[in-house]
Amino acid sequence: MKKTLFLTFSAALVLSFNVAHSQKKSKAGTVKYIDKSNMDLSVKPGDNFYQYANGNWLKNNPVPASKTRWGTFDVLRLNSAERLRNLAEEAAAHPGKDSISQRVGDFYASGMDTAAIDKLGYTPIKAELQKLNDISTKQQALNQIAILRTEGLGSPLFRFSVGQDDKDVNTYIPQFSQGGTSLPDRDYYLKNDMRSKTIREAYVSYMTDLFHMTGDNLAQASQKAHDILSLETGLAKLQLSRVEMRDPKKTYNKFSVADFSKMTPGFDWKNLMARMKVTGADSILVNNPEFFKGADALFSAVPLDTWKAYLEWRVIESAAPYLSSDFVNRSFDFTKVMTGQKEITPRWQTVSSLLDRSLGELVGQLYVKKYFTEAAKQRMLALVQNVQQTFADRINRLTWMSDSTKQQALVKLHAVVNKIGYPDKWETYPGVVIKRNDFYGNVKSVSEFNYNKMAARMGTPVDKTRWGMTPPTINAYYSPGNNEIAFPAGILQFPFFDFGADDAINYGGVAAVIGHELTHGFDDQGRQYAADGNLRDWWTKTDADKFNVLAKKVVDQYNTFTVNDSIHVNGKLTLGENLADLGGLNIAYEAFKKTPEGKSDKKIDGFTPDQRFFLSWAQIWRSNTVPEYASQLILTDPHSPGEARSNAPISNMDSWYKAFDVKPGDKMYKPENERIKIW
Repeated sequence: MKKTLFLTFSAALVLSFNVAHSQKKSKAGTVKYIDKSNMDLSVKPGDNFYQYANGNWLKNNPVPASKTRWGTFDVLRLNSAERLRNLAEEAAAHPGKDSISQRVGDFYASGMDTAAIDKLGYTPIKAELQKLNDISTKQQALNQIAILRTEGLGSPLFRFSVGQDDKDVNTYIPQFSQGGTSLPDRDYYLKNDMRSKTIREAYVSYMTDLFHMTGDNLAQASQKAHDILSLETGLAKLQLSRVEMRDPKKTYNKFSVADFSKMTPGFDWKNLMARMKVTGADSILVNNPEFFKGADALFSAVPLDTWKAYLEWRVIESAAPYLSSDFVNRSFDFTKVMTGQKEITPRWQTVSSLLDRSLGELVGQLYVKKYFTEAAKQRMLALVQNVQQTFADRINRLTWMSDSTKQQALVKLHAVVNKIGYPDKWETYPGVVIKRNDFYGNVKSVSEFNYNKMAARMGTPVDKTRWGMTPPTINAYYSPGNNEIAFPAGILQFPFFDFGADDAINYGGVAAVIGHELTHGFDDQGRQYAADGNLRDWWTKTDADKFNVLAKKVVDQYNTFTVNDSIHVNGKLTLGENLADLGGLNIAYEAFKKTPEGKSDKKIDGFTPDQRFFLSWAQIWRSNTVPEYASQLILTDPHSPGEARSNAPISNMDSWYKAFDVKPGDKMYKPENERIKIW
């Protein structure tokens, strides 16, 4: 969803619970929100604050064998999975209690019944594979490219959605996006370093095995796999990079349906959209027109048998996680090569996560009832208002921005809509049939429902009450098109907020998150959207130029960070999140200084209020990551690694230098005139 900025950031606002790595009770019984045993006091704060704040925790908490990363967010996600498991098992144990519990319990039970799933093998997709095998013309293949996505069977060749028009956000419009590849990024197809070659070889082996497991002999399976790699490489060559895809103006290209069909003569888009259940549209949006021109030529040039194999693969690949254990285990073997994960994720965690993704607003109702309070929601709203006003104060004091642009910025800031905890109107999933003995069928039924609901938006009023995340989600987001910030109930927990914590902890945590989300409306992407959500320039050229100069400094700073000792962070790919971290933490600190603790010098556990604020920020980002996954994230994740997120923003804040007596000669020291100040 290009128009919503999802972040691996967070907030927290329910009564605290015990998380072993995050908080520890002292002998007196009080909670130690900053635990010195997690720190490495042998490291100077000014040399590496991340290591100073988290060094011993990092040493003592290696990545579990069934994970690729282990840190604050991962602990919260595991806690959330356990909560969902308990809710689902309770629902499964009492079928018939009510319709919500019935469907939640049956879905979870179907996913956990591995004996029944194993008996079926690949039977759930056998008929579909036969249908694809019977294709005899390219027109039939093209029709299937359209139809498969409506049946919850993958999304071949391109991505398609019905969403808000960036320049008319009160209107839904069909949107076509580049796609068609299976590996996480186009670079995996195009680069010739050893890691990329190894992954491609493993991918071919993976495809070969799954084709063989669904009936092909090894020679046929191998041929299909090599042909598909060649085809997907051709598609990858047509794709824009992730950095290019961050430009909302470059990726906004409106066509009439007739003109788009003329541009790609092999594709009759009116007919294809009808097969995708969307009719009555005279205009569409295309994020990369050149991709579709190239895809049109590729469709004509590539033999029919290759397209048939490709469609079969998209069905097999999308279904594999929900088939018998031989498919699940073979898929994990490929995952190990991609990510470095050593052991498969426990089944209950996988099914709990799938339950949330599939029926999130059903299980979300059970989650909110048990784990979220109205007091938490009200406290969160008060914090948002406080941080929002502080942001307004800072905008008014900006020295690099003209008064006319400031006024527009304030209009946008005050128009931000706040969503806390859960939707006001719950999705009920009408028509979704959940059977306790049909795991694959349940997943497919939900996928079809979601697609049909999306397609049915055409011609209807835009529903701005809809959430982009489920209540149990450990995450948060800002939506430029709706000019809204949202904090699901799942993320509203310690270490980001605790009712019993001092202000330094809460402002270094949840307030920084609030500031982060608000700043997304003013990062390099978000700033291009106006207060009403429309993609419209509200800046003077002079102010925009000044912003871009400052943003370039942020790019340069983050480019210096590395993972695995040699792979550099992509400062352009991560710019939006880095700007949000920098702005959010500055805003939160100023808001903190308005509180009684922020105005005092009283120490807690040996640390001043300012020191605790920055330590609270740093402990959010502690995380160990296996090398293979760290390499993948550099290519695909718009967020910087934890160490960069901890250290880069604070190195630009005068208050951090004062709090920890950071001086010239310390490794993180930046002269005052080089410290970046934007929002």
